[in-house]
Amino acid sequence: MKIDLNCDMGESFGQYHLGDDAAMLDIITSANIACGLHAGGPLVMRETVTNAARRGVAIGAHPAYPDLQGFGRRAMQLSSAELEAFLIYQLGALAGFAQTAGTRLEHVKPHGALYNQAVSDPDIAAAIARAVAVFDPTLIVVTLPESALRLAALGIGLRVALEGFADRAYLNNGTLAPRSLRGAVIHDPGVAAARAIRMVVQGEVETLEGTVIPLRVNTICVHGDTPGATQIAAHLREVLEKAQITLAPLNEVLKG
Repeated sequence: MKIDLNCDMGESFGQYHLGDDAAMLDIITSANIACGLHAGGPLVMRETVTNAARRGVAIGAHPAYPDLQGFGRRAMQLSSAELEAFLIYQLGALAGFAQTAGTRLEHVKPHGALYNQAVSDPDIAAAIARAVAVFDPTLIVVTLPESALRLAALGIGLRVALEGFADRAYLNNGTLAPRSLRGAVIHDPGVAAARAIRMVVQGEVETLEGTVIPLRVNTICVHGDTPGATQIAAHLREVLEKAQITLAPLNEVLKG
């Protein structure tokens, strides 16, 4: 059995430092790198891409709404044309840094509010899928198992990776619990690892409401901005390896 371990990163900006990307890159197999509109910037993007490439970590774009002040976690009302243009703009920027580092983009994972809206909004999901397809149809789209984005991407021939979250709680409908709810963010490495193993091996997760729901995944995420993220990721990797689960980037996982 193979599983990808991914992290959202490259989210520092100017004098503000967020997450321990250097340590995380020694643990994960895929990096979702901010593209400058919710966090990051040219210098951070270049450094993160270069460091990931040196470690053999697969590089993916982590595009968002143009919402630097809100860290991309505020929903925005954009036309489909605007959204597609903003996405292509971000993909192109990160792809340029990947090219100069001697590598290429492997996947796309929307960030924050855009990710959450693409779960239930077919129009937003379709705009994301179209932007990815017109930019590079070989890119893998990362999303929740039961999402409009999954259907939109598959509908136009894109590959899809189904994502589970080690450090986040779920609601009964399979969506992530809002961060405003108590218990929505998981900080205990043991708890996070146990939940991730259950997703990978048994294809299920216990929700915040106490219900067990199906959740089959190809990749597990640890958010880089979660306090103690590197400890969570390191413990998770150790537990996965002890369970004889092979960690591999998405291209290998999806090949079976």
